[in-house]
Amino acid sequence: MSEISASPPEDARRDAPAPRTAEVAAFLAARMCHDFISPVSAMVSGLDLLDDPSAQDMREEAMGLIGASARKLADLLGFCRVAFGASASAEVFDSRELGRLAEGLFRHIRAELDWQVAAPALAKPAARALLNLSQLAGAALPTGGAARIQAEEREGFILIRARADGARARLRAEVSDGLAGLPMGEGLHGHWVQAYYVHLFVTDAGGTVRVDSADGTIDFLAALPA
Repeated sequence: MSEISASPPEDARRDAPAPRTAEVAAFLAARMCHDFISPVSAMVSGLDLLDDPSAQDMREEAMGLIGASARKLADLLGFCRVAFGASASAEVFDSRELGRLAEGLFRHIRAELDWQVAAPALAKPAARALLNLSQLAGAALPTGGAARIQAEEREGFILIRARADGARARLRAEVSDGLAGLPMGEGLHGHWVQAYYVHLFVTDAGGTVRVDSADGTIDFLAALPA
């Protein structure tokens, strides 16, 4: 894997006050609600069809819509519980379970998941970083491609790489800013806050995180103490 070191980008916002904890929490909550509302709304639409006497010929379609939406919501909730939440009292996560959570997320986006995690288990900060960077890599491939996820222990550090490969791979400026620890500038808060959250907990754990981009490839890289 690439070495995880880089000089931070020059930006006047580095002198701006850091966002307050309450603001970051509010943006994260809004981000998750945005993700959850789509499958919930679809389930409600399916239930409305079942209740409509004039739409009984669409009962099978309604049940299919409800089932698919329920599975999507369950996958998102399971993923977010570890990526954003406390996840009960667990401090160490089996990489196979993290892989299953990532697979659940990728079932509902266009990018394909290539899970190549060598580390058998990860402490909570590294587990969160792995899942969040996996999601960022998938989101960077809105029209499809492959997200290769790697994590290995080397010289007392867990090195993580989430590489997005696709013809139309896209790195949003607010994601790059968030990973660099910059306050929100132009763009969408939902994209910025996840990246900023990753920056916060990775640096709090004594690690580093950065993103590199080239034509068709975006590398999300993190290193955390093992």
